[in-house]
Amino acid sequence: MRASEKTRRLTGLALLTAIIVVLQVVATFIKFGPFPITLALAPIIIGAALYGPKSGAYLGGVFGVVVLLACIMGWDAGGSVLWNANPFLTAVICLAKGALSGLCAGAVYRALSATPLLGSIAAGIVSPVVNTGLFCLCLALLFHDILVAWAGGTEVFYYILFGLTGINFLVELAVNLVLSTVIVRVVSARSHA
Repeated sequence: MRASEKTRRLTGLALLTAIIVVLQVVATFIKFGPFPITLALAPIIIGAALYGPKSGAYLGGVFGVVVLLACIMGWDAGGSVLWNANPFLTAVICLAKGALSGLCAGAVYRALSATPLLGSIAAGIVSPVVNTGLFCLCLALLFHDILVAWAGGTEVFYYILFGLTGINFLVELAVNLVLSTVIVRVVSARSHA
């Protein structure tokens, strides 16, 4: 890789890192349920599409660190409960779901990059599915008692689907799908630069 390409890549990743931090800090205070919405997936997907799955994993990891800090600082009430119950597992969940959502988005985009719009749409679907899916799976497996308490007598699967993540997930998915055309334009502009 030429020096100018490396510089462009580092600059792009630095800019996307800053955007992710700002978006996720702001999003920490936007809730449609017990957990904050995730607005940082779009820049993660853009970075994954531009720079590949490893960069997507890095950017997703940055997102995971911000989410973890929100749990530790008490900005995310649900995350704070998890942090107080088991800090290690909470840290692993936050970091893993973020990094894997970026890695998977990058891998899907790369696999479908011959058709950039299809790649962007698929990456825009995969990223929130992995992020939310891993969170729910880990919550059910590692924090089952807390999940049952939050469900308050409601069947746990129903609570996860409609109470815990439903609206947040749909908003995240909709934002990513709407931004898919923007992602295509960014990647296309970068390719022609």
